[in-house]
Amino acid sequence: MKKIIPIIIVLIALSIVGVIIIQLSWFSNLFQVTQESFIDKVDKAMFDVTRDLGKQIYSGPLMRLQRKPQIKFFPDNLGLPVVKPPTISEHYTNTDIYNKIRKELDKEGLKNLDFEFAITSNGDDNLVEMQSKNYIEVSMDTSHFLQRAMAISAETNPIIETTAYEQLWIIIPEFKTQVWRYLTWMVAGAFLFTAIVIAAFYLTVRTMLVQRRLSLIKSDFINNMTHELKTPLATISLAVDAVRNEKVQRDAEKLQYFSGIIKEESKRMNKHVETILQAGLMERQDIKMNIVALHVNDIIKKVTDNFNLQLQEKNGKIELLLNAANDTILADETHFTNMINNLVDNAVKYSRESLLIRITTHSTSKNLVIKIEDNGIGMSKETVKRIFEKFYRAHTGNVHNVKGFGLGMSYVKTIIDALKGKVRVESTLGKGSTFIVEVPLAKQ
Repeated sequence: MKKIIPIIIVLIALSIVGVIIIQLSWFSNLFQVTQESFIDKVDKAMFDVTRDLGKQIYSGPLMRLQRKPQIKFFPDNLGLPVVKPPTISEHYTNTDIYNKIRKELDKEGLKNLDFEFAITSNGDDNLVEMQSKNYIEVSMDTSHFLQRAMAISAETNPIIETTAYEQLWIIIPEFKTQVWRYLTWMVAGAFLFTAIVIAAFYLTVRTMLVQRRLSLIKSDFINNMTHELKTPLATISLAVDAVRNEKVQRDAEKLQYFSGIIKEESKRMNKHVETILQAGLMERQDIKMNIVALHVNDIIKKVTDNFNLQLQEKNGKIELLLNAANDTILADETHFTNMINNLVDNAVKYSRESLLIRITTHSTSKNLVIKIEDNGIGMSKETVKRIFEKFYRAHTGNVHNVKGFGLGMSYVKTIIDALKGKVRVESTLGKGSTFIVEVPLAKQ
């Protein structure tokens, strides 16, 4: 499993990189094809516009000079274009030309394409007959624009042997940007699906890592459970063997002593079993509560009295600063008592000699605040992040140097959440920890 996950991650990463590279190549090719298609469509639209203008302006017969019969300077069959046909600018306005171009571009599927146009005469690009508003401005930098020219028509003068013609020029400002604009939805869709694929890969890898971590945690839990149950079973077995001894059976005091050991170890096993069953209820979110009004200060005093023997062994003490004037909350007495017991027990477990636990309470307008401070071994940042995870235990070297299943803090979080409260922890490694619990006060 340890070797497979890195291989899967590498393969997934390579797949994502490959997909991105292929998509970038596809985008580049798509842009080139679309750009060429745009150019063809613009040329087609211009051809249709110039053909329409040429028909309307130059399709009529040439005007001829009326001659007198007695004058024979030229052959009878010679016709001369002595009257110049009207130019485009004389026949149309700028708006007319713009609308014609716009209409043809729309036919080609280039709606909303920005363009500027001009009509020049006599093949001289600088001799502009008419132009759109921003034509001069955008034509100053031709490196960024698609520029197209197409002759509208030509008229030959046979006397001076010259050809006069007009040209239609079209400039597409920011041509590449406008091409990409037409590809927006396609590009956005490609990026969206790529993001979905990446998200799916991420969730897959994350799920695998979480499952791996849960597998390790549950393995640790099973090891701890086996160890915790094995110890009282071994003690009970030894006590039973002792009770069977004839000398012990004749000594009432020893018989009572070993019977007490069996009873205490049975209680210890029963407590472990209850803890495991409680974890199952938490997993199903099936914890049932008998909500009543409780005085938190009294519960804290009752819980701390049960730790006197353990504190004496560690030369420790508990300071109570129960300053909450209003300490009444609505909660289940058993679960709330267990929750306070777990917090104090956690402080005792992860402690050093000369342990000092300080428990304070105060009330705000809406909440009762309980603060449990200790000067124990503290926690790392990683432990602080994961302290309320089920089965998680902050190890201090040997796996079994601190007894428990890693369910205490998870239970605390579950109960506080059920009461619509909040719990957080502040800790510095080597300097102790502080748990802060906020529970809604009972309404008067």
